[in-house]
Amino acid sequence: MTRLKLKNQRLLTSSPTIVFSLRLCVSAVNLPPVPKWIKFIMAVLLLPVCAGAAMALGQVLRASYGADTVWVPLLAGAACWLVIFLLLPKPMWIYVFGHELTHALWVWLFGGRVKTMKVTSEGGHVVSSKTNFLIVLAPYFFPLYVVMVVVVFAIGHLIWDWRSYRVWFHLAVGAAYAFHVTLTWHALQTRQTDITSQGYLFSAVIIFLGNASVLLFGVPLLTEKVNWLNGLGWWLKDTGGVFNGLARWF
Repeated sequence: MTRLKLKNQRLLTSSPTIVFSLRLCVSAVNLPPVPKWIKFIMAVLLLPVCAGAAMALGQVLRASYGADTVWVPLLAGAACWLVIFLLLPKPMWIYVFGHELTHALWVWLFGGRVKTMKVTSEGGHVVSSKTNFLIVLAPYFFPLYVVMVVVVFAIGHLIWDWRSYRVWFHLAVGAAYAFHVTLTWHALQTRQTDITSQGYLFSAVIIFLGNASVLLFGVPLLTEKVNWLNGLGWWLKDTGGVFNGLARWF
């Protein structure tokens, strides 16, 4: 059985800051973990894919530039959250709940069973029957609260026709995504067991590709200025260009 446990650590600063690290214990019933040196090689091979994703995301953002009715409330929501993040106590219980629930959702997605889940303002843990690198790293690239906002609005729009509330929807999405980015970055400021268990480079590549995938899919759906399939096509094309350039260089 796999035990996913989130434990708190304190930074040595003038003001105490709680961050969390994921401790992973794999029992004999699971397949042996992939050695870190293999994951390191995989990460190196995926670097051109990361470069292609970055270039494709730039193209998607440029193509979506004129969607002012979307970008203005999105950025306003993000700015509102940044003020809260910088000036008020961080809502760590909400963060831990989202972190642990994300682990649980990805365990279910891969056909595993969640035995227990505990959440407190100082940490929590999930005990499950299955684990893999996506389950371990999912909270760092899967914006759970953004998904919740989208689901609630979609249901409300289907039942009550919330077209006139789109500005508030975009405001909430911007705030929720800023919550995901800032608290993920905050957690990564200290040594995280979940990152070290997968290897630093491999974890960085997976987290980057996960976040890039979310944006390449989400921005076109929100702005309606470009099709997400165009973004996928640009990603493939730009990645191919990076590989071709590397082949000529070598």
